[in-house]
Parts: sequence; structure tokens; C-alpha cells
Amino acid sequence: MKGIAAKKWLLTAVTVATLSATGSALAEPVGVDPALKSYSKTQGVSGNLNSIGSDTLNNLMTFWAEGFRKSYPNVNIQIEGKGSSTAPPALIEGTAQIGPMSRKMKKSEEEAFEAKFGYKPTAIGVALDSLAVYVNKDNTLDKLSLQQVDAIFSKNRKGGTASEITTWGQIGLSGNLAAQPLSLYGRNSASGTYGYFKDYALFKGDFKDTVKEQPGSASVVLSVTEDKAGIGYSGIGYKTSGVRALALSKKDGEEAFEPSYDNVLAGKYPLGRMLYLYVAKQPNQPLPTMVEEFIKYVLSKEGQEIVVKDGYLPLPATVAAKQQDLLK
Repeated sequence: MKGIAAKKWLLTAVTVATLSATGSALAEPVGVDPALKSYSKTQGVSGNLNSIGSDTLNNLMTFWAEGFRKSYPNVNIQIEGKGSSTAPPALIEGTAQIGPMSRKMKKSEEEAFEAKFGYKPTAIGVALDSLAVYVNKDNTLDKLSLQQVDAIFSKNRKGGTASEITTWGQIGLSGNLAAQPLSLYGRNSASGTYGYFKDYALFKGDFKDTVKEQPGSASVVLSVTEDKAGIGYSGIGYKTSGVRALALSKKDGEEAFEPSYDNVLAGKYPLGRMLYLYVAKQPNQPLPTMVEEFIKYVLSKEGQEIVVKDGYLPLPATVAAKQQDLLK
């Protein structure tokens, strides 16, 4: 299955190193790895820092900026989060020094960047996310397979399901909701979450025309909160008490896993992903001091505590260290 190969980074970069190092620390509630180092303030950090990109990372960027400015009050940070697809052109045009993305850059985006700068962009992993499928809090459904998710959201059904799923009764619900049609909510095409969900939940198929596209992740969750027949997808950091995140299995009949930290680390939850900050770093040359220090802060103990505060999943110390190495 395509999604399995895409999760190799979880199994290789995270699981082996982390499970042995943190053991029972993976249980809820989520906490940061005690081995993460605290941020050390340096001199000469001031000026303007612009970030353009992912809506999924918008709140995180805002919280990180607030924390960073406590150390550097002379720094002015502007954040715009309209979707991951806005990050590559912003970096290329020089309107942003940081491009948050909830997916990897596409080949065409990397090629456009390289055509401008003569080298490839650098992707720094800054947090883990479980891309969740949400239903209303009063909905009793507890799990789906990716094939069922595909049959709900996609017009192509490349996952192999014989027929589309349009009513709640088709996936086992009874009572008043059984005959009701599923009310679908999602993101627009500028969103990295839209692209990731399309690739891994829809098997690169196309969304149904009936999916009601929302301008942001919070809007998706709010729509499902207000619609008892609603179902939508968004990063786990946007979960509220008005919705429930479903357990997902990779295939029909297989065990379904909750979108929890330990399941993401172990590669069991099929829609676990890394969240990135992209930068223009010339090979063998340091980043501008302010950009480098901001990323160091994000990867520090304080930065990863903010990840937890915002409802996302923190990097293990071993993984954070490997991301730090990309700054050299």
C-alpha cells in the first residue's frame, strides 16, 4: 500500500530511537521528551521575520512567535497562513524567510525553487500530526478503514470499494441518522492538508463535488460541530469538544488505531505526518541569524512544549537533533 512506504520516516527516524528511549512516556497525556535541550538565548537577534504558508501550522507559528519574542523583543514577526501551496512562491519571491508546510514540497515546487536559487530548499521537521477524520460528538461511529474514507470523500474510489458511501446506514449506524446523507467538509486546494488527504486517504483520487470546502482547519471542525450528519478532516491540533476523531485502519478488516502519539510514532495510525518549516539555506552556508535562532527555538524544549499546548505531537529528542543538524 502506498501509505506504508510514505511512513518509513516514522519507523526509521522515530520509532526505534524513541521507543527504547522514552518507553512508557508515550502514554497519554503527551509530554515532551525530557532529553530535549532548553533554548539558549544569543546576541544580535533583531529585525523582521516573515512566515507565509500552512493554515495547519498557523496557530503554532503564532505561539512560537510569541515565545521567541520574549527573548528577543526587538524582533517583528509577521505570519500569514492561507495554505501550504503559498509557501514555495513566497520563498522564491523573497516575501518570506520561512515557509510552513503540512506536506512535502511537490517536485514542481522544488524545481521552481532550484531554478531561482541554484540549490534545493531545506525542510525542517518541527512537529508530528495525526491528520484526523472528525464526526460530530453525538455521532456513535468509532472507526473507519481508509477504503471507507475513500468511498465517502472520493468520486473515483481508487481504494477499491465497489460503491460509494453516501448515507450513515451504509457504515453501520442505526436510528435517525441511518438514512441521512453524510455531509462532507474539507479544505481547499491551496491547503497542504487537502493534498495530503488526497494522496493518502483518497489514494490520489479526486474529491467529490459535494465536499464543502472550508477556508481553514478550524472552519472544518466548526462545521462538523454544528452538523450532526457532518464528517470532515483536519489536523489533530484543531480538535475540540464538539467533535470526535475516528480510529482508522489501513485496510478493511484490519485493526483500527486512534490518532494518538504512540500510534503515530509506531506508524500504526495511517495518517500520521510530519509538519515542516521550509527555508532557503545555501549549502555549507549558515542561515540568517534570526531565522536560525527561531528554528532552534522551535526545536527546543520550550518550542516543543508549545507543540503540546497547541494539541499537536512533539518531536522526540533524537528526531529534533537530526533536524537541528540540517541547519549546519
